Amino acid sequence: MNEKQPKILVVRLSSLGDIVLSSPVYKNIKAKWPQAHVTLMVKPQFAQVLAGHPDIDEIMVAKKGLWANIRQIRAGHYTHYLDLHSTLKSMLMGFFSRIPHRVRYDKNSVARRLFVKFHKNSPVLEKHTLEKYLEALKAWDIEIKYKEPKLGDWAYEHANMGDKKVNKIGIFQTSFIGDSVLTTPLIQKTAKLFPDTKIVVITRPQTEDIFRPMKEVSEIILNDKKGWNKIVGVWKTAKAIKESGIDILLVPHRSFRSALIAWLSRVPVRIGFTSSEGWFLYTKTVPFSWMIHDAERNLSLLQGIVKEQFKAEKLSMRYAPSAEENVARLMKDFNLEGKTLVGIHAGSAWPTKCWPMDYFVQLISRLQTELGVQAVLVGGGAKDADLGEKICQLSQGHAANLCGKTSLADLMALMRHFKLFITNDSGPMHIATAFDVPTLAIFGPTTRELGFFPYGEGHRVMEVKDLPCRPCALHGGRKCPLGHFKCMKDILPNRVFDNAKEMLAEHGSLPSAPEKKPEETPAR
Repeated sequence: MNEKQPKILVVRLSSLGDIVLSSPVYKNIKAKWPQAHVTLMVKPQFAQVLAGHPDIDEIMVAKKGLWANIRQIRAGHYTHYLDLHSTLKSMLMGFFSRIPHRVRYDKNSVARRLFVKFHKNSPVLEKHTLEKYLEALKAWDIEIKYKEPKLGDWAYEHANMGDKKVNKIGIFQTSFIGDSVLTTPLIQKTAKLFPDTKIVVITRPQTEDIFRPMKEVSEIILNDKKGWNKIVGVWKTAKAIKESGIDILLVPHRSFRSALIAWLSRVPVRIGFTSSEGWFLYTKTVPFSWMIHDAERNLSLLQGIVKEQFKAEKLSMRYAPSAEENVARLMKDFNLEGKTLVGIHAGSAWPTKCWPMDYFVQLISRLQTELGVQAVLVGGGAKDADLGEKICQLSQGHAANLCGKTSLADLMALMRHFKLFITNDSGPMHIATAFDVPTLAIFGPTTRELGFFPYGEGHRVMEVKDLPCRPCALHGGRKCPLGHFKCMKDILPNRVFDNAKEMLAEHGSLPSAPEKKPEETPAR
């Protein structure tokens, strides 16, 4: 085989997350050698994970014995060997296979062991595994054009419904507000792919207002998880799903409880993620990747039932018309009409996701006194209301505290009045992006790689990128595990103010006002 048509064997035997993560590797190989034949060797249980990848020509299932694998590798007459597993077994397979061009990624095993045993840190540990995979390609002079997985990088054997007509498809999402917002593209895409099928949404009473106005949704089943309903609701919800006559159930929510309800409902086709706590209760699972946005992850569930490869669409939401009346009253009561409004969400269910209160005070004071905009604080519940009241009392100007005064539907209707939305990593952040409000998000313990950053163009994320302790948790935590809270404290108000001013100017929303800079106070 000539240099333009190499035969390449990539070895990544396990685990699921690492196999999914390797997706951009094959895209970069094919970008350099379009005629290359690329084979991926994996363990039997992972053979279908990337079987539909457009840049993988063949899946080789690893055998149990070392020499059995060496024999099947030799039989393939490969020209290149890329070891992304980097264990003694994979190194021996490469050596004895006699493939002329061999490269393996550096997993920095020694540095990892020193860190675990002696807490000795090393800069190499800050590199992401995918980054290390891609670095290995440089030995073959492969230019890195693709740096992260995309939705269309994998497809799966679609569910077989036989000749049965699909009358109803259920979508099960009973998580937080933000997760529910990021499920709306899945609903909209399902409706496009199955125009004659009714869509049933299973959700919590607290997030019903997100799905109720959607024209694509025919029915909503409520799953109350408060008090005894968390236990009793399992059988109650399963019964409601079964009686609804759903043919296919898509479950973005990865909890065991959701999987159990799906199983008890006896829906013929139940599709969830491989990382679900109850993955074995589904009839089919699809890979879960942290490296793509949550809206796109949810869409990947559809590739369990359709062959089409598609891209994610922008977030788009609606609200109940009745909410406009309450919003109009609030606008009048708080004298907000005719002003340039900047929405502020200073709260979160997770304390470590909250930017310091005195930082919000400094930011709002500058927005109002220097730029002449009107700050409007939003949030739900007594905790957010108290926080909003304190911020309003301490800040200069006349900020409006609407925390606790709006329902979820009201908040959605209010979004269209904002020229900018400044927020912690939270549910309202996703609502703002769904209504095309330029969003400035402040990320501390969480990172973009977890897939929950503002979705779409024109938004910005404020974060401290060089902290090796980030992310410290999936959702945040009650307190900083290391006690310094640098991920939030190091994002100073001046920096957020400058970005807010730039974003307002970019969208032609910056009022003319005299500018003066007060002294900045670090968080204590």
